[in-house]
Amino acid sequence: MGPKAGGEPKGKLADDIKSTFGSFAAFKERFTDAGIKRFGSGWAWLVKNKQGRTRNYFHSEPEQPIDARRQHRCSDVDVWEHAYYLNYQNRRPDYIKAWWNVVNWDAVAKNY
Repeated sequence: MGPKAGGEPKGKLADDIKSTFGSFAAFKERFTDAGIKRFGSGWAWLVKNKQGRTRNYFHSEPEQPIDARRQHRCSDVDVWEHAYYLNYQNRRPDYIKAWWNVVNWDAVAKNY
């Protein structure tokens, strides 16, 4: 995350997201939906698996977040209440909508 961030990814990351999800808008919708519908606390992740495929990954505590032998975390949204309660109370959808404005796609691309 970072100031003056947001927008859409570029380059290989953008191409792979489009290839996997059909479009950035479809990815954004699916990722947002995963974060909103996560029962309780947890994360929604964008990962690249060992085969080089881009995927969404969703989990909640006490699950292991990422199996490093099989996939690499590129980006995530934290939907534990501590991440958003002070500013958003129980309005998780508003928090995730605002989160898209601070995603640092250059950093995500480096992780990718």
